[in-house]
Amino acid sequence: MTPPFSQLSPQKPDAPAAAPGDPVKDVGLATFMADVIEASRAHIVVVDFWAPWCGPCKQLGPALENAVRGYKGAVTLAKIDIDKNPDIARQMQIQSIPAVFAFFQGKPVDGFMGALPEAQIKSWLEKLVKATGGEGGVEGAVDFDAALKQAAEYLATGDVATAQAIYADILDQDPAHAAAYAGLLRCLVALGDVAQAKRMLESAPESVAKDKVLDSVRAAIEVAEQAGQSGSLADLAEKVARDPADHQARFDLALAHYAKGEKEQAADRLLDIVRRDRAWNDEAARKQLVKFFEAMGPTDPVTIAARKRLSSILFA
Repeated sequence: MTPPFSQLSPQKPDAPAAAPGDPVKDVGLATFMADVIEASRAHIVVVDFWAPWCGPCKQLGPALENAVRGYKGAVTLAKIDIDKNPDIARQMQIQSIPAVFAFFQGKPVDGFMGALPEAQIKSWLEKLVKATGGEGGVEGAVDFDAALKQAAEYLATGDVATAQAIYADILDQDPAHAAAYAGLLRCLVALGDVAQAKRMLESAPESVAKDKVLDSVRAAIEVAEQAGQSGSLADLAEKVARDPADHQARFDLALAHYAKGEKEQAADRLLDIVRRDRAWNDEAARKQLVKFFEAMGPTDPVTIAARKRLSSILFA
C-alpha cells in the first residue's frame, strides 16, 4: 500500500538548498512533498535513504549521484538522512540502509536495498526511464565497456554474484552482446556449474556463437571438465612424491590444482613436466599449458608469468 505521504507535516528545512539546476538534493520534511511527490509527476525521482554512520551508504552515494547526474535533469535524486528525518523513514517502513526507491506519478514504483556498483545502478535507471515512457540511450545509460571492465574486476576478486548481475544487466539491454554472454558463462564456470555453462554455450544465439570472444570460454569449459575428472589432490601429490618421474600423475595433479582454482600451482606442475621431459606424451604438458592460457585469458597474471617461463625452458 502506498504510504500516506500527505500526513507528513512540513517542518523547518534541515538541509542546505542544492545548487540551482543540480539534480541531487538533500530533502527533509519541509521539501519532501515538492521535491519527491510533486516532482515525480514530471519525471523519475530517486530517493536515497542514508545516514552518516552507514558504511555502505558512503559507497553507494557517489555512484548513485554520478548515475543520476548523467541524465541531465531527466532523473533527480532526493537524499534523505534518516537520523534527521525519522518520520519519513517510518512512513516508508525503512528497516535497513542504504535503501533506494524510485518515485513516479507520486508513488514508489521500484527500489533496491544495499550498495550496488555504478554499472548496475545505471542499468536500473535506464530500465525505469524506458518503462515510464522516457527515452533511453541518454548519457546516464550503461557504458558497456565500463560495465564489462567492472564485471571482470568483480569476477577476478571472487565476487561472482555481482559480476553475474552486471553481465545479466548488459544482456537485458543487448541480448546479442557476445562479451557479456562470455562473461556470464565464465561466472557459471567459476561457480562450478560447468554443465549449465556448456548448455548455454551450445544454445548461444548464432551471432554470439560466431564471435571469437567465446573461444576462450570454450577452452575454460573444456579445462574445467578435464579438471573435474582429475582425481584427489592429496592422492596425486602423494604419487608424485613417491615417483617424481610419474609425469601422468603430475599432469593429473596440475588439473586437480586447476579444479581448486589454484592456477599458479597448476601451471607450475605442467612447466615441471616440460622442464623434465618436454616430449612426454606428444608434448601433452605444453599443449595443456596452451589450453590453460586460452582459458585464463592473455592478460591473466598467471598466463603472463607462465608464458615467460615456458619460453625460457623451450629456448634455453
